[in-house]
Amino acid sequence: MADPDPKQTETRTQSGSLLSRMDQAAIAVILAVSLVVIVSSAWTRGFHRGGVIDIDQSEPWEIKFQVDINTADWPELSLLPNVGEVLARRIVESRQQHGPFAHHDDLLRVSGIGPKTLAGIRPYLLPMTDAGDTTEK
Repeated sequence: MADPDPKQTETRTQSGSLLSRMDQAAIAVILAVSLVVIVSSAWTRGFHRGGVIDIDQSEPWEIKFQVDINTADWPELSLLPNVGEVLARRIVESRQQHGPFAHHDDLLRVSGIGPKTLAGIRPYLLPMTDAGDTTEK
């Protein structure tokens, strides 16, 4: 096996570093070039004039949807405000045990739904069809 170059060994032991001066210089050049690329990229994207989009300041999108409480499965119902998986499953169980809901107010028979919860989800419920209503207007 060949002996290591004494100059290189001497340079490493004198500086106390694992990298030679040439390796340190190469790393410094790579870091400097990377910094220049990052700064120039930010500059061209408009960072200096506030042109970068700040997600926290953008307007939130409002998704509008409505569900039919007599046909929706629990995953759909769990998307309603203040209705999680457990409450959505209770709504489906109540519908299966007691039949379809005739009015939105019938949701009050489900354990966990009170007047506040019903008021919060009412805008997301499709209007009820009155199948038994035969009166003419």
